[in-house]
Amino acid sequence: MPLITDSAYRAPSIFHKSAHYSTIVPGLFRDYQPPYFQRERLELDDGDFLDLDWLKQKERNKLLILSHGLEGNSRRPYITATADYFYRRGFSSLAWNQRGCSGEMNRTLRFYHHGVYDDLARVVRYALQSGFEEIYLIGFSMGAAVSFNYLGHTKTLDPRVKGAVGVSTPLDIVASAEFINQGFNKVYVQNFLGTLKEKVKAKAVQFPELPNLDKLDEVNDFTSFDNYFTAPIHGFKNGEDYYYQTSPLRVIEQIDRPILAINALNDPMLGESCYPYHVAEQHRYFYLETPKYGGHCGFPLKDSPYSWAEKRAYQFFSEHCFA
Repeated sequence: MPLITDSAYRAPSIFHKSAHYSTIVPGLFRDYQPPYFQRERLELDDGDFLDLDWLKQKERNKLLILSHGLEGNSRRPYITATADYFYRRGFSSLAWNQRGCSGEMNRTLRFYHHGVYDDLARVVRYALQSGFEEIYLIGFSMGAAVSFNYLGHTKTLDPRVKGAVGVSTPLDIVASAEFINQGFNKVYVQNFLGTLKEKVKAKAVQFPELPNLDKLDEVNDFTSFDNYFTAPIHGFKNGEDYYYQTSPLRVIEQIDRPILAINALNDPMLGESCYPYHVAEQHRYFYLETPKYGGHCGFPLKDSPYSWAEKRAYQFFSEHCFA
């Protein structure tokens, strides 16, 4: 019964007990510069590409693959700090940019969403073909959902893929979409929508037939954005169908290697069903840790360039996944 309700994380100050403080301040002011990333472009069979950022050790033993969150990229501090933390402990790190997130618009009509595990599968396959002996996954927010979806949907998973950690994981996307539209949480929605709308406009230049472009000014929440754009572009019936099909909770039971979801109880972007205690209590491999504080992808520590999340992830892998 891998349920961890007594988390070791403690807020470093009274201010950090605020969900929004722990979410916003690290996001705006945390600045972590890693060792030099080596960029490589991975060409895809459908004519598109993924930009990969590497930190490579001389030996190709353990590789950490990092998946960023909504409207993030491989240069966000939560990615760079985690990559460097693991690099200093003998890991190579690969931070991949989802389609349209590397600073250059992708070529195809599709871009990215919570369920694009096919792109992560291609990244993992490429890493294995490159000779890495062990693969570990860490995803943040949407990237956590992608990581868990990949593990749950892949019928024959390579044994070299050892496990995953999800930080602030929207396990039930329906509940998260509803919760983030409440009260002050709407601030996050408007922040995301600002850049998402710009990407839709850029995509419309490439594809003038883009559906519902005349509806763009009506979009004021995730539900409308996903109904008008995410769903039709990516083959879902509507936003509700998209949320259901891409919620990791649907495939958790199919995962057969250790995974850890770190979801703070005061996360302003996770609904109640993103804390499925009953599932963790009955699952052999699904570990659920619910610190009282931490916000969304926050978990700051006093006088440390790292957050508690990357340290906890390394501890989890060392306890449950290392040979």
